[in-house]
Amino acid sequence: MKKFSYLIIPTVLLLLFIFIPKCMDRSDDEDFNTLIENGAIIIDVRTKSEYNNGHIKDSYNIPLSSISSSKILSLGNVDKNTTIITCCKSGGRSSKAKEKLKDLGFENVYNGGGWKKLEGKIK
Repeated sequence: MKKFSYLIIPTVLLLLFIFIPKCMDRSDDEDFNTLIENGAIIIDVRTKSEYNNGHIKDSYNIPLSSISSSKILSLGNVDKNTTIITCCKSGGRSSKAKEKLKDLGFENVYNGGGWKKLEGKIK
């Protein structure tokens, strides 16, 4: 039994090493350039101070805790059919924002994951 327990810890650590990075960047596998070319907007759901420390040009900042239909619709030419790409620091909050927006009736919502990775994909 002792030999078996020596194998458990390294195995668990190896699995964590493999799967945690994949869980942190929960972005959808999409062609974000095409979405943006076709009128998608980017909503950064980090806090105002996080956003002010760096963000994607032309993105909108609506913190996850403030996501609502009225906030999104007040951005201008936005309706429930507008394509929305959410982003945050690592992908967790943007994943929650995506689900929240879908629950609010927005049809075309994609999780862009971490804003820096997304920015690299759309340049």
